[in-house]
Amino acid sequence: MNFSMLVIKTKNELLGELKKIDGALDLGLVPTMGALHEGHRSLIEKAFAENQKVVVSIFVNPTQFNNQEDLAKYPKTLDSDIHLISTISKDIIIFAPTVSEIYPEKVIPKIYDFAGLDKVMEGEFRDDHFNGVGTIVEELLKVVNPKRAYFGEKDFQQLRIIQKLTEIENLPVEIIGCEIVREENGLAMSSRNERLSDKIRHKAAFIIEILKTAKDKFGMENAHCIKEWVNEKFENSEEFQLEYFEITDIETLTPINIKNNNVKYRAFIAVYAEGVRLIDNIALN
Repeated sequence: MNFSMLVIKTKNELLGELKKIDGALDLGLVPTMGALHEGHRSLIEKAFAENQKVVVSIFVNPTQFNNQEDLAKYPKTLDSDIHLISTISKDIIIFAPTVSEIYPEKVIPKIYDFAGLDKVMEGEFRDDHFNGVGTIVEELLKVVNPKRAYFGEKDFQQLRIIQKLTEIENLPVEIIGCEIVREENGLAMSSRNERLSDKIRHKAAFIIEILKTAKDKFGMENAHCIKEWVNEKFENSEEFQLEYFEITDIETLTPINIKNNNVKYRAFIAVYAEGVRLIDNIALN
C-alpha cells in the first residue's frame, strides 16, 4: 500500500480533514466502487484539473446490487486503487469506509421519487437499484459537500438520476458527466470487463458496432425498425445475449414513440457475455 496517500475510513475522520481545507477552495468528489481503471482515471484527472482539492470515495455499495452473486464477485482492489490515484496526485483524499460505517443499523436503501427516470431500462431489470445508488450518493454529497461531483456517461441513466437527486434533495452541487472511455476495440471500460475471457473481450467490439450502426440508421429509419434490426443481430449471435436495447429522450429517458427533431436522443444497450452484464450507450443526434 502507498502509505503517503491519505486513506480515511470513517465519516468523522473525513469531516475533520475537510474542516482543515480553506472554505474558499473548490472541492471535487469522484464517487467510485473501486476496481479502478482508465475510465476512473479520466474522471479523477478532470476533477483534479477543475478543483483545488479532490475526494475519491471507494465503496462497494450493497444496496445497489439486486443480484447478491454479482455483489460477491465484484472485485475489491484497494491497494491497486490507491496506487492508481497516487499516480495522479498524492494530495487526493481517499475515503474508503466499511459497510457498517455507511449503514450502521440496517443495510437498506432510502426510497426516492425520481419522476420515472428509474422505471425504464436498468430500473426495469434491477429492482431498487437506483434507490441504492441515490442512498449512497446522497450520503457522500452531504458528508463531503463538494462544489462538483463527477460521473461517467457509461452509466448515463444513473447520471440523469443523480442530477434529479440533487433537485429533490436541494443539494448545492454541480453534477458533471464525463465522456465514456473505451478500450482499443471500442468496448466501454468497466471493472466487469476483467471477468471476460480474452477472446470475448476482443469480440465485444460487437456492442459498440451495433450502437454506431443504430446511430447511422437513426437518420433514415424509425426506432421500431432499428430495434427489430438490433434484436435480429443478437438472435444470430452465439456469444452475446441482449437484455434490452432502447432509444430514449435524454431528458426524461422516455422511450421514443415518434421522432421529434427538437429532442436529443440516446441509444442504450445491456448485454450478457459469459454471464457478465455489460452496458453502453451512444448519443444519436
